[in-house]
Amino acid sequence: MELRDEAIRGLRRKRTFRRHLAAYVIVNLFLIVIWLATGAGYFWPGWVIAGWGIGVVANAWYAYGRGGDAISEADISRETRRLQGLGDPPDPRAGDRDERHTGTEG
Repeated sequence: MELRDEAIRGLRRKRTFRRHLAAYVIVNLFLIVIWLATGAGYFWPGWVIAGWGIGVVANAWYAYGRGGDAISEADISRETRRLQGLGDPPDPRAGDRDERHTGTEG
């Protein structure tokens, strides 16, 4: 069950990051509009964009950079079988044929 829990945590991290990124973009666009509406002098939204951007990058690394690709049910099943000593399940792409070569023809 640990692998499934880790997969769920990874999906939640990615969902949280996407929400964080959306808020970052929306709020900073709003700040830029305010800056433009007030005369477009010194670009003060840059401070918010840069500071908050550090947090967004850290959040992206946490969500996507630590473990590679998302974990699928097939990945979980394969790893669970490996840990139980059962080996890899048959490759579903191989169909019903036995791909082991025994060295005998017949």
